Amino acid sequence: MHVSVSGVCHFFLRSGQTSVRSSAARFVSSFPVTKSPSRLTNPLPVPRSRAAMEAPAEAAEEATHPGKRRHDEPEEQETSGRGKRRRGAGGKKLPPGERYVPPPQKRNPGVSFSQEHFDETSYYFEGGLRKVHPYYFDFKTYCKGRWVGKSLLEVFESEFRAESIEYYRKAAGEGRIRLNEAPVEDLSVVLRNNDHLRNTVHRHEPPVVGRPLEVLVDDGEVLVVDKPASIPVHPCGRFRHNTVIFILGKERGISELHTVHRLDRLTSGVLLFARTLETSKKLDQMVRDRLLEKEYVCRVEGEFPEGELVCEEPILVVSFKIGLCRVDPKGKESRTVFQRLSFNGRTSVVRCLPLTGRTHQIRVHLQYLGFPILNDPIYGSSAWGPHRGKGGLVGKTDEELLQALVEENRSQENPLLLDVDDCVRVSQEAELNRRADTSGGGSDNCERLQKAEDGDRVSPSRDGVDPPSAASNGGPAQDAAASRRDHLCSECKLVRADPTERELVMFLHALRYKGPDFEYSTRLPDWAKEDWVEADWS
Repeated sequence: MHVSVSGVCHFFLRSGQTSVRSSAARFVSSFPVTKSPSRLTNPLPVPRSRAAMEAPAEAAEEATHPGKRRHDEPEEQETSGRGKRRRGAGGKKLPPGERYVPPPQKRNPGVSFSQEHFDETSYYFEGGLRKVHPYYFDFKTYCKGRWVGKSLLEVFESEFRAESIEYYRKAAGEGRIRLNEAPVEDLSVVLRNNDHLRNTVHRHEPPVVGRPLEVLVDDGEVLVVDKPASIPVHPCGRFRHNTVIFILGKERGISELHTVHRLDRLTSGVLLFARTLETSKKLDQMVRDRLLEKEYVCRVEGEFPEGELVCEEPILVVSFKIGLCRVDPKGKESRTVFQRLSFNGRTSVVRCLPLTGRTHQIRVHLQYLGFPILNDPIYGSSAWGPHRGKGGLVGKTDEELLQALVEENRSQENPLLLDVDDCVRVSQEAELNRRADTSGGGSDNCERLQKAEDGDRVSPSRDGVDPPSAASNGGPAQDAAASRRDHLCSECKLVRADPTERELVMFLHALRYKGPDFEYSTRLPDWAKEDWVEADWS
């Protein structure tokens, strides 16, 4: 292992935002790197990044945990007299039969995950996989603008069809659905602006590879890990505990990390976190000045041309929610330098330098060139048509393409193959949001509140439910309780085959991350070695 230290990190920078200044011919002849101990100075200000809005309940869930509310206790209701009076409601009486909705309450931003969140459940290892015991969890959201005036029943029927209406009725009967912290007894209740919905579910997370996270550098300023494929960086979709952030917190007691860049779930390699906000600001300025360089290595289908090849096709985002992209003249300027390292008769190992930082840039450019990354479940998919997107030939609208990817994913025996699967309902919800916005549905205030709440971090609540008792992380009491079945949970009734390593690994690896006076790298993956053949990989 060759690691060079002295790096710094940037706060909540997405993978598609990193830029690089490098000459096209600047390729190192060997992978070991040298050590640069110098530190960065003169921290510069950086604007705070904006939390992305995610859908509630069955839709994808952003990284979640609690901040303190301005008012922690529910409003106290007075029922005497014809009208209803609420403490904190300005002394106003409500007409008979009208439901009071408390005002929205802000949360403190930037609070890190704590031991309370890590103790929600525990890991166990089986068949080379890291697994999570099922656990109870709350999804929270404020009423969306398009929901105003609709009953809870209508919302569940139209937008949360992962479960049947009978399930939601039973869940409400057991106190698992709460409106403004009060158990919902009747799903016919009509939603109003600022209503706060809480849905308690029995949560199952997909397994990931069981290889430990290897910490390459931890010097108080920066934390660098070698991320295995299949593990998301932060909570998203169906993943929470099986993420890099939670594994570091649960197994190493490391928290309050600032993300430098995000690697795709199926991508492996160098992953950086800042230990301090000051460090993250320094790196952000480097990104603005295009002083950072990333180097990847991948294995692609076919015989990649020898020599240096530069792709400068513009990249357009098809879906912001799931990050799906394609080459399009209306897209943003993009530039990637490729160089073939080896060819084994069927596949080629290629070194990649993304000189711009577009989402999925390497994957999209290689697809365009006709050499998709081996095992890429999205850009190597037949859903792109007979040419699989080569030369930008798709022959489908963006909506048709997304639907084709969804249908192909559903036809697979193992639904873990596509990141799209985690975000299908999010994409559908984004389209509903777009239509609601263009038709004027809902109030602007409600939509703003929704965005703020969805970016907040929430914690599990056990009100009205009989979930597993809390125990220390990994303790036998919790293991036994958390693994029990829930009588309402549809996932508990399914028997899923474990994914194979082949299904959890895409042949793309972040090999090196370099700045003016620091450099971090990992060793070359086995699949990137010249003598590797696919038949040898189980």
